[in-house]
Amino acid sequence: MEIYKNRPDSERSELEKSTYEYLRGLDIEYTRVDHDAAATIADCELVDGELGTKMCKNLFLCNSQKTTFYLLLMPGDKHFKTKEVSHALGIARLSFAPEEYLFSLMGLCPGAVTVLGLMNDKDKNINLLIDKDILKEEYLGCHPCVNTSSLKIKMSDILEKFLPSTGHSVTAIELKGE
Repeated sequence: MEIYKNRPDSERSELEKSTYEYLRGLDIEYTRVDHDAAATIADCELVDGELGTKMCKNLFLCNSQKTTFYLLLMPGDKHFKTKEVSHALGIARLSFAPEEYLFSLMGLCPGAVTVLGLMNDKDKNINLLIDKDILKEEYLGCHPCVNTSSLKIKMSDILEKFLPSTGHSVTAIELKGE
């Protein structure tokens, strides 16, 4: 894998190109690698080594009525337990949101879920949850709305530039993930 410090010159999807343009408009720097489709944390292990950061799990969740949606960022080595997340939020049990909501709210496909997809959530339907262990990291590893590239971005840029530009805030939660 080759490391890049800029957006790709080659032909890319409109969604991926718009992600790079969005980051450029916010003056957010990143390191990028292109790779085969990475849909799981196991797929991301090689990318982790190249970028020098760990990709996090990005889970798109909803309540049972499918009226409230959450994007959860958590360390890849923690096990996801719906009961633990629901308890941390003080709400009824959450489940994985249906694929059609992922596309309609963030324009994303399964395997490409990323915090950067919040740029497409114009109506702010998604609540962002980030595990406290992720918030402690200097960098965040994420996809640019496709799972064939990965980015390393300063956490401070996500929190201080990106999220304010989208109008989203963070709810920090502490997950044991045991």
